Amino acid sequence: MTSRTVTLLDVARAAGVSKSTVSDALQGSGRVAAATRDRVRAVAEELGYRPNSAARRLRRSSTGAIGLHLPRTATRLDYYMNLAFGAVERAQEEGFDVMLLAPTSIAGGGDSRGSGDSAGPTSPASPTSPASPTSPAGTPSPAGPPSGPIASRVDGLLVIDPEVDDSAVPGLLDAGVPVVTGERYLGPTAAPTGAVICDNAASLTALLDHVTERGARHPAVLAPAGTSAWATALRATADSWARERGVAVALRTVPFAATPGEAEETTLALLRTDPSVDAVICAPDGAAPGVLRAAATLGRPVGPGSLPTAAPHARTAPATYPRTPLLVASCVDGTATRSAEPPVTAVDLRPAAYGRACAELLCDILAGRTTPDTVRRHAWALETRAST
Repeated sequence: MTSRTVTLLDVARAAGVSKSTVSDALQGSGRVAAATRDRVRAVAEELGYRPNSAARRLRRSSTGAIGLHLPRTATRLDYYMNLAFGAVERAQEEGFDVMLLAPTSIAGGGDSRGSGDSAGPTSPASPTSPASPTSPAGTPSPAGPPSGPIASRVDGLLVIDPEVDDSAVPGLLDAGVPVVTGERYLGPTAAPTGAVICDNAASLTALLDHVTERGARHPAVLAPAGTSAWATALRATADSWARERGVAVALRTVPFAATPGEAEETTLALLRTDPSVDAVICAPDGAAPGVLRAAATLGRPVGPGSLPTAAPHARTAPATYPRTPLLVASCVDGTATRSAEPPVTAVDLRPAAYGRACAELLCDILAGRTTPDTVRRHAWALETRAST
């Protein structure tokens, strides 16, 4: 069958299944048994089948777009904007536009990895309503129809930091197209087609080990509230690390979208209640400057500290003993940590590269270059600075 183009129908006949089953098996969508999916793919490869992208998009009333769903506070967060640009850049390389899906509005606030101080949250929309499709270059393009199944307008979906209490997520996971999540989804509904994950437990463990190696004996963690995998992992890791090391960790919960002001307020209350705390690890991106302000208010120098020094040019003057130094670190690196005074030690989650990795996995699934249920890991790096 090499003298003419092999069609989807040819594959279906050779595999003994329906045409729609072949389509679902090759695209990683729908509900196809693993054995059937493997058989269909083997037959397609043997016959030399190559998908016709233009025809596929036409049949599905799609223009070659993928949807991007971010947490509710994402529009004012540096981390997610960098991640989105990375995803758009990678999608562009495959010829896909990126459609930004407006997050739903749920009482109680949502997860995010940072705070930021720019524009407010996006307006609410249902999971089937595109907020602002983006061109491959990242510039907004005209919004599509205000209603209708999302599967008719996108080839696949990226769902970043899915939260159990985000009512949009179950519908997106069951939209009938391949879905790749950035971090695992901890809810009870259908699993995504693929996922890109970070070892969040290891990153907080590295921070806690680092500050104790630098002399901290009573660290504190301003841990994120919320139901995402990242939030859950950080809270659990703070507890397990304390038990395993036999070191008391003062655990305080702050909002995912904690502002520097909220971090400052929490840190002031913490240090006034327990002055023995000698290190504060702050979870949300952009909130660490609030910890620095709290330390300054209480006269706590930030950094590893030094030995007591005698007053210069005074033989009889008593030695001066500075207040107990405070080590400060952040679970997410960003502009706020790099430009702080002093610069703050932080975990670089490489958000742009993370967005690229998520888009790459989705594109690989759509093109049949990798199988559904693929989980890839994304590397982070610990950036040590003067604050520790």
